[in-house]
Amino acid sequence: MFEKLAQLDVAWADVVIYQVDERIAPFGDATRNLTHLEYNLGENQPTIVPMPVNEEDLDAAAASYAQLLPDRFDLVHLGLGRDGHTASLIPGDPVLEVRDRLVAVTGVYQGEQRMTLTYEALARADQLLWLVTGDDKRNALAALLRGDTSIPAGAVTAGASLVMADEAALA
Repeated sequence: MFEKLAQLDVAWADVVIYQVDERIAPFGDATRNLTHLEYNLGENQPTIVPMPVNEEDLDAAAASYAQLLPDRFDLVHLGLGRDGHTASLIPGDPVLEVRDRLVAVTGVYQGEQRMTLTYEALARADQLLWLVTGDDKRNALAALLRGDTSIPAGAVTAGASLVMADEAALA
């Protein structure tokens, strides 16, 4: 998506991007969302506020990042995992119960720990943009569209939501 956006005539200097989640991995690691974001935006220069995932004290780093978040987000872009996760709100992870913080650290998921915005932070979105691709997301997408709160994605709330899905996910 960012590769396509980077080709548009956007006042990038006026854009501020906060990360929704990030893997606890070294700077420049191919698994990091920041690495892909910076690569796909190319020469465009928005302000990117990266999650401080390389700090020694991750809980303190999450609290510090929370202090940087705005009171409202114009738009929050989310994906959807085949297990119904979004951001790094993973089924069964204790982070799903966090209500007293805007940013939290998860348990290990697929071999990696992550930092994520919590439901409280995501609720600051005026608009959610869900981007869902692949036939392995069919069941999760159907649950999301039903408003099924038994999956983590179904419990995300915002002022409005737009779901963009490819044919494979919709089939």
